[in-house]
Amino acid sequence: MWIAALYDIHANLPALDAVLREISTLAIDQIVFGGDVLPGPMPRETLALLAQLDRPAQFIQGNGEVAVLDCLAGRVPRVPETYQPALRWVAGEITAEQSDMIKSWPKTLRVTMPALGEVLFCHATPRNENEIFTESTREDILRPVFAPAKADLVVCGHTHMQFERRAGTTRIANAGSVGMPFGEPGADWLLLSPSGIEFRHTSYDLSEAAQQVRSTKYPQAEEFALRSILQPPSREEMSRVFARAEMTS
Repeated sequence: MWIAALYDIHANLPALDAVLREISTLAIDQIVFGGDVLPGPMPRETLALLAQLDRPAQFIQGNGEVAVLDCLAGRVPRVPETYQPALRWVAGEITAEQSDMIKSWPKTLRVTMPALGEVLFCHATPRNENEIFTESTREDILRPVFAPAKADLVVCGHTHMQFERRAGTTRIANAGSVGMPFGEPGADWLLLSPSGIEFRHTSYDLSEAAQQVRSTKYPQAEEFALRSILQPPSREEMSRVFARAEMTS
C-alpha cells in the first residue's frame, strides 16, 4: 500500500494542483488530507478540486476547519483577532455542500500498513488539533501525549515543517505543508510506502501562484503571496516562534 499524506494546504490551489499532478505519476493507493485544507485564498476552488479526485481519499479536520465551522455556526473562533476577517471571508466563500463535507471529516484516522504497522493520522497531536510541538520538544513531554494513541507511527502537520522523531516507542512524522511551508518555497508532503516514509517536495510556478492569490479578494492576499509562496519564513525563525508556544506539560 502507498499513501500520500497532504497537510496544511490552506487553499493554495496552485500548490495543491502541482502535488496532485505529481501524485498522478505514482502508484498511490490512497491520499490522506490531514487538516487545514482551509483557510486560505482559494477555498471554494480548492474544495471543488478535492471533490473531483480520481482516486480514494480520506480527510481529517484541522484547527483551520474548526475555526471556519465556528464562523459558519455564528461562534467566534478561538484565534487572534487579526485572523478573524480572513476566516469570515472563507466561511462566506464556501458552499453549503462544501460546509457539510467539512463537517463530516473526523479528527483522526487510523490505517494499518504492513510495512509501517498501525498508522494514526492527526492534525497536531492525537489528543487535539491545536497543540504545538517541534523536533526539539522534550521527549518526556511527548510520551504521555502519544503513548495513549497506541500507534506505531503518528503522522501530523500543523507546524508546517517536515521532521521525524520518536516519543517513547512511537515514531512521529510531520508531513509539512503543501500550501504554506516554512523553509524552502514549494509544496511539502509525505509518502508512505512499503519502503518506509519519504519526505517529498514539489516545485511549482511561484510567481504565477502569487499572482493568482493577489487576484483574489482574500483579506490577507498580499501577505499570503509573499510569506506563504514567494518568501516563506525560515525553519530557524519558525522554530524559535514555536518553541515559545509549544506544550510544556
